Amino acid sequence: MSLNQCPVHETLLELKKIPADRRVVHPRGRRLIEEISTLVQDIVAARAGAEHLPCIDARVAELCSFTDDPSGVEVGQWLQERLLEHSEVFRSHALHHNCAVGVCDHLTPAPCQMACPAGIDVPTYLSLIALGRDEEAIEVIRRDNPLPWVCGLVCTRPCEMMCVRARIDSPVSIKFLKAFAAERAMSWGRYLNPGQSPATGRKVCVIGAGPGGLSAAYYLALQGHTVRVIEALPRAGGMILVGIPRYRLPSDIIDREVAKIEELGVEFQYNTRFGKDVDLLSLREEGFEAFFFAVGAHASFNLGIEGETDFPQVHGAVDFLRRVALGERRCPGRNVVVIGGGNVAIDAARTCLRLGSEQVTIAYRRTRNEMPADHEEVEQAEEEGVHFEMLTIPMAVTGESGRVNGLRCLKARLVTVPGSNRQSPKPIEGSDYDLPTDAIISAIGQRIEQEWFAGMPDLAWTHRDTIRANTITMETSLAGVFAAGDAVTGPATVIEAIGGGKRAANAINRFLTSIPQPKLPPVPVRHQRIPYIDVPAHTKMALKRPEMPLLNIDRRRTTFQQVELGYSENQTREEARRCLRCDICRRCGKCVTVCKEKMGVDALALGYLSFEHPHESDFRRTEQRCISCGACAANCPTGAMRIEDRGAERILSLCGTILSRQPLVYCSDCGSVIGTERYLKFIQGRLGALAVKTGTEGQQCDVCARKKGHQGGSTIMVTN
Repeated sequence: MSLNQCPVHETLLELKKIPADRRVVHPRGRRLIEEISTLVQDIVAARAGAEHLPCIDARVAELCSFTDDPSGVEVGQWLQERLLEHSEVFRSHALHHNCAVGVCDHLTPAPCQMACPAGIDVPTYLSLIALGRDEEAIEVIRRDNPLPWVCGLVCTRPCEMMCVRARIDSPVSIKFLKAFAAERAMSWGRYLNPGQSPATGRKVCVIGAGPGGLSAAYYLALQGHTVRVIEALPRAGGMILVGIPRYRLPSDIIDREVAKIEELGVEFQYNTRFGKDVDLLSLREEGFEAFFFAVGAHASFNLGIEGETDFPQVHGAVDFLRRVALGERRCPGRNVVVIGGGNVAIDAARTCLRLGSEQVTIAYRRTRNEMPADHEEVEQAEEEGVHFEMLTIPMAVTGESGRVNGLRCLKARLVTVPGSNRQSPKPIEGSDYDLPTDAIISAIGQRIEQEWFAGMPDLAWTHRDTIRANTITMETSLAGVFAAGDAVTGPATVIEAIGGGKRAANAINRFLTSIPQPKLPPVPVRHQRIPYIDVPAHTKMALKRPEMPLLNIDRRRTTFQQVELGYSENQTREEARRCLRCDICRRCGKCVTVCKEKMGVDALALGYLSFEHPHESDFRRTEQRCISCGACAANCPTGAMRIEDRGAERILSLCGTILSRQPLVYCSDCGSVIGTERYLKFIQGRLGALAVKTGTEGQQCDVCARKKGHQGGSTIMVTN
């Protein structure tokens, strides 16, 4: 198979060659090949359903039975081998209308969906939110993510990083729209679980009630398996409970989403630590056949500097945030220094302010632009009074009488690493200074607590001290044991853990039902194609991403109330309408090319279609220049560009954005539609002296013009 060729499409091309070379001589065999070709054509064109693959298998088997036609048997065997070798790609095409190898552009999901680690069908649920159908939007989200409200508040938004709308102005606020829909559906009692499969009697144990474990438990329960979740903490949530402060993610939101998972029959066993209270052997004796490890990275890395272990006022950020999440409200110090530049460092710093610290400083070894923390979190921290010491390298913790009094640091400059474009901080000699502080919080990274796995000597680990697991099936070195999330990737994001849990649930279900494991990673699935929402071009351009309203600054500094207050309903619906529906438009640019180069009109200012070199984009320009010829729509391979007559107007739209609407011109004799005034003038300009004028009686269609004896029946009639 060619590296840039889809095996399904390649199979179709090979099938079409067979009748031409007349290899197959049996009439029925030739007919079967034609039928198979038709079925494969349906699969390629996304017109197939669940019945297509069994129909192909039956015809291939019949083809192989014609032993008196060796060529037919040879073709049948070739097809059997091909269907077996590329079964996942064929199934992805036929059942989900997606290309598993990512070659067929017309089947490829939108960039936002492809960027989501859980593969959520973003354009579909945004369209449903725009229509006010929030409960349906949540149903779409929960097919791929059982924690939409949690993710609506704390997701790192990889979808927004790939949002095509950002090439025009700013990305659609996908995360906050998800949170709005989840809150609305939950409040109205329409946050419902999908139907479960019949009980299988198979038992699965999930170790860890964080986002990965909750995700796996949800999907396993839907598949009919009995699931128990073991959690060392007294409540479910894992790192989203003890690692994310309540001003970002209220605990009752976690509880309410966990309750929906409990409704499926999932059992939670709290205050139970694996490796101490239970182990693999005891769980197997209880009848558990498969295990999924979704333990978070709950241990902090040490700074490795002098004096770090000599003072009790030096804390790990994860330990500090866990104590606060579980109810401790002790102020760590009046003047606190937090070391690190990620979201955990920002969370620790903002938490210190809320506990009463008078001054909080973040010391980071690089520049602000290189901080991995979410930029909005950094801005909110600055607003609340957190100070930043950039290009600062900690060297030692100083103090006396058992108490910290300073952090000795060196200033740094960024230098380019040889052979790389990446810059690294290099200490500046003689630039050492003391940063006064009475408490230090280290937020330079997290790790897994390996000691709890001492009873599993055959479990393989990577050189990064994470569990070694197959990235597609989540299988570990132990049969029936799977792992994902921080345990496999190291500290990652909530949505990555959810995606890993979903993949693991699928692999565990295959393991329990003796279905072969996949060889390719899962492909995001477009669940449905929501009709376009008509939006005038000027509205599409005028709509801007709304600012998120925040709790007033005094309340933010002194309480753990939720900071982001959420959009209003009107803001939410309008923001959802900004979506460009990239699940339909694949941004091939054929419409722009035919309009500019073939028709010579240049009415489409769609510079955002170019990923590498975006230029001017203005949907409003089309109204001024479009001649309503329909050439762009005729050449659109996906139906994104449409031209249609509605009432007395001819309307051109792109994924619902109305680019042009022009009055129709009718034949003065029979009343049939001739076109629009601009189109008729365009044709007249092209024909010049060949255009026939009709006099004062009005414009006529070709048929009526011929009846009156005009020559050149194919000539469009125009007025004086």
